[in-house]
Amino acid sequence: MSLMSSLYVGTSGLRTGQNALNTTAHNLSNMDTAGYVRQQVQQSSKSYLTLSIDVKSVANKQTGLGVDYARVKHIRDHFLDKIYRRESGRSMFYQVSTEVMEEVESQLGEMNGQAFQATLTDFWTSVQELAKDPASSVTQGLLVQRAEEFLQRAGAVYDGFSAYQDNLNAQIKQQVSKINNYGKQILALNDTISAIEAGGIERANDLRDTRDQILDELAQMANINYGEDVNGAVWVQVEGVDFVKGPRCFEIELHTDIETGFHTPFWPMNSTYRTLPDGTREYLNIEGAEVFNFSREVSSELNTDIGGLRAMLLARGDHRADYTDMAEGKYSNVSESVLMNMQAEFDQLIHNVAIKVNEILATAAGVTKGDLTLADGTVLKDVSYCKSDPGGYMRKDDGSPIQMFAKINSDGYRKVTGQDGSEYWVYNPEVLDGEGGKPETETLYSVKNLRIDPELMQKPSMLGFRLEDGSEDKATAEALKNAFMEEEYTLNPNVKKKSSFIDYYDDLVGQIANSGYVFRTIYENQEGTVESIDAAREQVIGVSSDEELSNMVKFQNAYNASSRYINVIDEMLEHLLSSLA
Repeated sequence: MSLMSSLYVGTSGLRTGQNALNTTAHNLSNMDTAGYVRQQVQQSSKSYLTLSIDVKSVANKQTGLGVDYARVKHIRDHFLDKIYRRESGRSMFYQVSTEVMEEVESQLGEMNGQAFQATLTDFWTSVQELAKDPASSVTQGLLVQRAEEFLQRAGAVYDGFSAYQDNLNAQIKQQVSKINNYGKQILALNDTISAIEAGGIERANDLRDTRDQILDELAQMANINYGEDVNGAVWVQVEGVDFVKGPRCFEIELHTDIETGFHTPFWPMNSTYRTLPDGTREYLNIEGAEVFNFSREVSSELNTDIGGLRAMLLARGDHRADYTDMAEGKYSNVSESVLMNMQAEFDQLIHNVAIKVNEILATAAGVTKGDLTLADGTVLKDVSYCKSDPGGYMRKDDGSPIQMFAKINSDGYRKVTGQDGSEYWVYNPEVLDGEGGKPETETLYSVKNLRIDPELMQKPSMLGFRLEDGSEDKATAEALKNAFMEEEYTLNPNVKKKSSFIDYYDDLVGQIANSGYVFRTIYENQEGTVESIDAAREQVIGVSSDEELSNMVKFQNAYNASSRYINVIDEMLEHLLSSLA
C-alpha cells in the first residue's frame, strides 16, 4: 500500500472515532430526557483492495482501506415495548377507577365530617322522638325540619355525583382531543423519518424516540395495536380500528347528547351522515361506530380493562341514573358504571323513604284503594283516593291528604268529582314508562323532584297527630318508627340481603368501600407489574453513565491511535520528500 493510501486509512479512523465520541456525548447529555433511547455505534471495515489471487493459498493477498462508521443502532426491545404499553394502559384503567371510587366516597361525606349518615340518623332520631310524644308541636316541628335537612343533603350528594359526571365528561373531551393530536404528530413524524431514512444511510433515531414516547402515552389512553412498514412509517389502531394508516389520520369525533351533554367518541367513517351545503357533516346515526364497545364485560382476559379513556366513559355512564334504573330488566344498563350505579342506589333510598312516609300519612288521612266512578261515568280502576275533607285529620286546607314529601314538578293528588257529586282526591301515580321507554321524571318521587310540602314547612302543626276524639295518634307515629326499622329493601337486584333504611345506607357505603379496596388493590398490583417491566426495559434502552464513560475512553484512545498513525505516515512522507529533494 502506498503512503498516500495509508493516510486515507488513518483519516477513516479519525472520522469514525470522532463520530463515536459524538454519539457517546449525545447519550450522556440525554440521560434524563424522557423517552430517550441509548444509541450504540456499530463499526465495520471498508472494502478490501485485492493485490493478487492465488488459488493455492488459503486467502488472496488483500490490503484494508480502513474502518467505516456503519450505523448508530437504536437499542430497543420491541417485545418489552408491547408488554409495557399494554400493562401501562391496564394500570391507567384501574388508576382512574380507583380515583372515581375515592371521589364517590368523598361525595358521601364519610371522610370529611359532613357525612350523609349524620343527616339520615338525625331524621331517624326525630321520628323516634315523635313516637314518644306525637301531639307535641316541638316534635312535629323537629320532624319536618329534619326531613328538610335530609332532602337538602340528599340533593347535595346527588348533585355532587352529577357534577363529577360532568367533570369526567370534560376530561373525556380533552382525552379525545389529545389522542387526535397524537395521531397527527405520529403522521408528521412518519413523513419526516421516512424522508431522512430514504437514502438508507442516516437513521432518525431522535425522531423515533419522540414517536415511541407518543405511543407510550397513547397506550395509556386506549388499547392500541401498532407496527412499522418497510418505509419506517408506523401504523396505529385504536380499539381495533385504523387510526393512523398510510398518509391519513382517522380522527375520533364526539357525539354530544342533547339532554345530558355527555360526549361519546365515535369513528366518523363508520357512522351515517349527510354533507350539508357548507361542506360540514351532520351525523345521523353513530350506532355501531362507537370507539368503545361496552357490551362486553370488563376483563383482563378480553383486554377490556385497558386505557384511562375507557375507564372514564365507563365510570361516567350515559345518563343521570335514578331509582327507576334499579328495575330487574334495566339494572344491567347501570351496573358497570360506578357513578350511575351509585346514583340509582342512592336515589332508591330517598325514594323509598319518601314513599313509605307518605303512605303512612295517607293511611292516617283515610286514603283507600279501589275503583272510583266519576260524575261523567268514567271508572278509575284500582286507584288510591279519598273524599275531600277540608280541615280534616292529616288534611290540608283544600281537603287533600298531607304529603310530607311532595313532588316539585307535578301534584301528588288531583281533585275529581264522583258519581255521587262529592269531591275526591285521587293519587297521581308515577309514570315509569313514558315515550321512548323513558320514565316521565316530573312524576317521580326522585331526589331531584322532591321537596317538603311548603304548607307543612310553614305550619308543621298541620300534622296534628291527634284524633277526632282528642287522643294522640300513637299508631301513626309508631308506624313511622317501624318504617325505619323494617328490613325489606335491597341495594340492587343482584343483592339478596334485605335492610332497613339505616342499614341500607351502611350497606351502600360498605359496597363502595369494598369496591374501592378491590380497585385499589388491583391498581397497586398493576403498578408493581408496570414498574418491573419498565425496569427491564430500562436495562435495554436506558443510558448507563459508567458504560458511556468507558466507551468515551475507548473511542478517545482509538482517535488518538489514528492520530499517531497519521503523524507517523506524515513524518515518513516528509522524510522521503526531503531526502529525494
